[in-house]
Amino acid sequence: MSQAAPAAAPPDGPPQLPEEKLPPVTPLAMLSLGLIVAGGIYLASHLPEHVPIGPAAGLLIASGVVLVVNVMLLAGAPTFNWSLFTGVAKWALLAYVVIAGMIEYVFVKDGTRGAELVVLSCSLAVFAIHVPLLIGFTVARFQPLDEPGREAG
Repeated sequence: MSQAAPAAAPPDGPPQLPEEKLPPVTPLAMLSLGLIVAGGIYLASHLPEHVPIGPAAGLLIASGVVLVVNVMLLAGAPTFNWSLFTGVAKWALLAYVVIAGMIEYVFVKDGTRGAELVVLSCSLAVFAIHVPLLIGFTVARFQPLDEPGREAG
């Protein structure tokens, strides 16, 4: 007696393409933003009195280092959809520069001066760069590369 071969299980969906290993942009961005928020909370909890600037400056420097590392790691991704990334990130950057400018105006109008204003301003700059980088990465990470000769959206 011959036995029939068991029926193959139907596939769970379309075949999976091998995913390129991209750098950990999202976790690094969240770390950087967390450091910036912690520094901002520290400063805000002491204002309007004199603020010991060391801890906030240390958090800002750490966040800036994470930002630089994140950009360098992302720049090394050879098959990343850069045209889509830049198309999205440039508009997000414009929006976040406006947002950061409005927050900066509030700091100045509220009377924040000196080292506190410098640290808050630099923190806003890191914020205004890292959020658009994160938005652009999130949009472009799963999109295929643009084909040569085809216009991007």
